[in-house]
Amino acid sequence: MNTVALGDLVLTNARIVLPNEVLEGSVRVDGGIITDIGTPSRTGLDLDGDYLIPGLVELHTDHLETHYAPRPRVRWNPVAAVQAHDAQIAASGITTVLDAIRVGLDEDSDVTAAEMRTLADAVAAGGVAGRLRAEHHLHLRCEVSAADCLESFALYRDDPRVRLASLMDHTPGQRQFTSMDACRAYYQGKRKMSDAEFNGFVERRNAESAAYAGPHRRAVAAACRDLGIVLASHDDATRDHVAEAEDLGIEVAEFPTTIEAARASRQAGMSILMGGPNMVRGSSHSGNVSARALAEADLLDILSSDYIPFSMLQSAFALADAVESVSLSKAIQLVTKRPAEAAGFHDRGEIATGKRADFVHLRVEDGIPIVLTVWRQGRRVI
Repeated sequence: MNTVALGDLVLTNARIVLPNEVLEGSVRVDGGIITDIGTPSRTGLDLDGDYLIPGLVELHTDHLETHYAPRPRVRWNPVAAVQAHDAQIAASGITTVLDAIRVGLDEDSDVTAAEMRTLADAVAAGGVAGRLRAEHHLHLRCEVSAADCLESFALYRDDPRVRLASLMDHTPGQRQFTSMDACRAYYQGKRKMSDAEFNGFVERRNAESAAYAGPHRRAVAAACRDLGIVLASHDDATRDHVAEAEDLGIEVAEFPTTIEAARASRQAGMSILMGGPNMVRGSSHSGNVSARALAEADLLDILSSDYIPFSMLQSAFALADAVESVSLSKAIQLVTKRPAEAAGFHDRGEIATGKRADFVHLRVEDGIPIVLTVWRQGRRVI
């Protein structure tokens, strides 16, 4: 992609969201790196008093797959799918993204392992060709209860773009779907199952989980430790789930479903990640603990877009508005500095001298942050 090269860049008359304060001033960039933060400058690009925040760092988005497989049995060109996904990601203020790729396919999946590898290759090709606005890496969503989990994982063993792997098990009756009523409503609504078909689905998924979940969970965790890939748990609901995650070397607790599990995760030293849609809506679509409740209990470290890219930015402003103890600076850290640190990106995630010049210029209208301009490493991409 031919981004707009600005060379030495000065952004002035901005409300700069720093880690601990909002400063009215200017930012100077040289060679894609922040070199100075100070009072408003007489020269430079005037931001009219709008907000300037760090570029967002996204650890878990399922959105790429929806561009590739937008309807059952419909497939889009993978290059076109990646370009569409990338444009929406960048326009949502995200400058670094870990694209979620399915590893291990249960019967609810509408894609194959080979298709997922093709999609990951299209992401890599876009980066090499320089036509992507955001910087893309991979997050392996490992369905440990699926028979082909280890076989699928092997397709990415030598891929240097893999930064995170989550260990998940969507078997009905536990974790995300402790409530069978919620599980029934979700799957019967999504797949138009009859009661008999749903009962058969539950029976098969429980049998698969009993056979594969434990061995696959341990094997993937061991491989990730050897490869230096950050590990995440997924939908932990109990202290036993968290204890198991701790034994496996988990560093990020994705979407804990109860406050009990979130507290145990914090005690174990894990970063707690919740979804932006949950924060914006004020509740989980599965009926589990809300991101807002965890924030009020100081049990929230990272916000992710999950399935709506713009929800990441929107949720940070919603959090600052809804929870008195959370300032805007702290809320913005949950979508920038905290996820960057969790994924090992120590050169970005905050507006500070020596850090990458990844910026989002925005203003707030009727409570909604409106993205106006995005820079990655000092180059305009939106």
